[in-house]
Amino acid sequence: MNATNPKVDFYFSKAQKWQEEYEKLRMIILDCQLTEELKWGVPCYTFQKSNVALIHGFKEYCAILFVKGALLKDANGILIQQTENVQSARQVRFTNVREIVELEPILKDYINEAIEVEKTGLKVSYKKAAEFVAPEEFISQLEGVPGLQDAFDGLTPGRQRAYLLYFSAPKQSKTREARVEKYIQQILNGKGLDDQ
Repeated sequence: MNATNPKVDFYFSKAQKWQEEYEKLRMIILDCQLTEELKWGVPCYTFQKSNVALIHGFKEYCAILFVKGALLKDANGILIQQTENVQSARQVRFTNVREIVELEPILKDYINEAIEVEKTGLKVSYKKAAEFVAPEEFISQLEGVPGLQDAFDGLTPGRQRAYLLYFSAPKQSKTREARVEKYIQQILNGKGLDDQ
């Protein structure tokens, strides 16, 4: 088994919930010879510096997240896509340690398959920003505001995707319109949704 990382020890010791579940997931993952790191504030497990899996917790469940889970065969049908917009990652969710113990051999198979994905260099083919539906409220601004279309086209695909998802999320047109108007100048400045 690979060594635990003291930075990750801190994450687990401060956790208010899921302590026993985290510890069991951690032992299973480390038993598969992955390196334990702390990334994005959560335990991350890598193979030759490539991210393979994360452990994280929510109010209702804790989970192991496979970074390239979309490429796994999911022979047991246990992988969950968090939202329809998540393209690569897939989770296996737990609400108690017994569920983890029961799935241990299957989890190890999935972890080993995820390691093989890294060894072979497989990549997830992401949808292009153009494949996401732009809301009508944004399209009208792209057509009406001078330079906005060029500025949007000049953004990285990830920034374009982030804007399209953010603008499309609200159910009401008024809210979508307000979001678009709020970020027109940001786009004209060549900045992404979260850029300062």
